[in-house]
Amino acid sequence: MSNDNLPDHRARLAEAMEQRGAWPEDSPWLREAFAALPRDRFAPDRLWRWDGWAYVPVDRASDQGGWEAELYSDINAAAVTQLGAGGLPSSSLSAPSVVADMLDSLRLEPGHRVWDIGTGQGWTAALSAWRAGPGLVVSTELDDGLAAFACERLVDAGINAEVLVGDGTREGVPGGGRVDRLHATYAVEAVPWSWVEAVRPGGRIVCPWGRLGYLALTVADDGTCAHGWVHGLAQFMGDRQGPAQASSGPAAHSVVRAGSEPDVRRVLDRDPAGLEDWDLRFALRVAVPDAVLYADHRQDGLAVLIHDGDHSWAEVRPDADGRPVLWQGGPRRIGDEVMIAWAQWERLGRPNLYDYGVTVTPDSQWAWQGNPDSGPRWPIGHLHPATQ
Repeated sequence: MSNDNLPDHRARLAEAMEQRGAWPEDSPWLREAFAALPRDRFAPDRLWRWDGWAYVPVDRASDQGGWEAELYSDINAAAVTQLGAGGLPSSSLSAPSVVADMLDSLRLEPGHRVWDIGTGQGWTAALSAWRAGPGLVVSTELDDGLAAFACERLVDAGINAEVLVGDGTREGVPGGGRVDRLHATYAVEAVPWSWVEAVRPGGRIVCPWGRLGYLALTVADDGTCAHGWVHGLAQFMGDRQGPAQASSGPAAHSVVRAGSEPDVRRVLDRDPAGLEDWDLRFALRVAVPDAVLYADHRQDGLAVLIHDGDHSWAEVRPDADGRPVLWQGGPRRIGDEVMIAWAQWERLGRPNLYDYGVTVTPDSQWAWQGNPDSGPRWPIGHLHPATQ
């Protein structure tokens, strides 16, 4: 098989990262690490492409060009590397821009001991080891097949990092002790306290949080809590051992609705197009964490589909006169909860996602906006919106 085009793809990726301001200014080492450890060295020979109906294989042996294009399609695009139950992605090589931003948020320095959780194909473990140094990165992977693949690729790349099979969410640091940095590659709805205990005072935790966004937390000097700000917006696969994350899209909404008729119908005084604002979407994720939203652009106008992954659903769509109408059904008024949270976001001055943060203690954790001590709070783990 020919690899003649891979250098061109790598160069175009680096140039696109430059043009779109995706190389972090405070971590110039990432450019060198990406060049030394390109993501194609950690990609399996089969990737998966969404064709509009299902994921279809893209095999390197039979379609080298398609494989390369899938791997280097965009700096903000992940490459799906494995499918799980129901033909849905269960592992991927994360988007290059997201990988760079998360590792920048980690504030990684030479000599740091790093726990990388969710090894996948081993790319982030390799990049972390390139920066921290040989023998200082230990990575945990639940899937023994992925762990074996990552070990092989790390060895081939000349990287000295350890990969172990285990449950990083529920088990402690392999080998014991504390690490300077913890980096997770899958989303958790609540940050495990065991992660805070695993990091030394003053150390950093960078992890995806729920359906949207990732956090950068600093462990307090006395080790009694960790808190920090939201650092970016992206969608991640969830903890495989945790509660299943509800799927988005018309099909998932139809499953929850199950053909039921709406119990409530009311005309809205706001444009549903506002729900496509990602700052608002993040605020809704904070206030109504189990609400799944999908914007469905139809011939008769925008419809926003909402559900809770259980039995409650809502739709915002135009009526015959073109007015936006909220329909909802099920035991919860999930649509009303979303509208209340939308109004609260507006009262707060329409903050962007970077105005939010999270505090974690042994007994509780909460999201906050503006100020960790005096700003409005939303308890994490509760399914109904808090009041300001």
